[in-house]
Amino acid sequence: MTHLTAEEYEAVRAAVAVGARGRSWTLNSLFAAWRDVVEDVEEGYGLSAPEFGGELTCRDVLAATWPLLPPRVRAVRRPGLDELDGRFRAATTPWPDRPEEPPQWWHRRIPLVLEAEAGLPRPDGWPLGWEFLPFPKPDGVRVVEWSRP
Repeated sequence: MTHLTAEEYEAVRAAVAVGARGRSWTLNSLFAAWRDVVEDVEEGYGLSAPEFGGELTCRDVLAATWPLLPPRVRAVRRPGLDELDGRFRAATTPWPDRPEEPPQWWHRRIPLVLEAEAGLPRPDGWPLGWEFLPFPKPDGVRVVEWSRP
């Protein structure tokens, strides 16, 4: 990307401030946080569904910020966002019988690999912290066990 003008930098800062609603993010830190979530999901997600929802906040802020960004910044950053979104989709499955439409489609997906501590109960096949979802565990979701050292 060619260098941003001072006006573009200020517009990016202002857009992120509005989208982040008081949280201290930068556009780069939002992308880094989304990349971290995607990598965690690709490796096998080991936290609960509520924690998963909380980690998706960075993508929520990206979505809120995106339309406020200068067009040139969106054009340059779009391939990176599309790549991360594609990786997230590849490492997750949609909620059964639920539309996967904007906005916030990422909240209606489940990691394909969920990690669970060995020996703990698995209500309806879900690891603890996922059992309250309003549908049975999809067949495509695999639960892998780990043991404490």
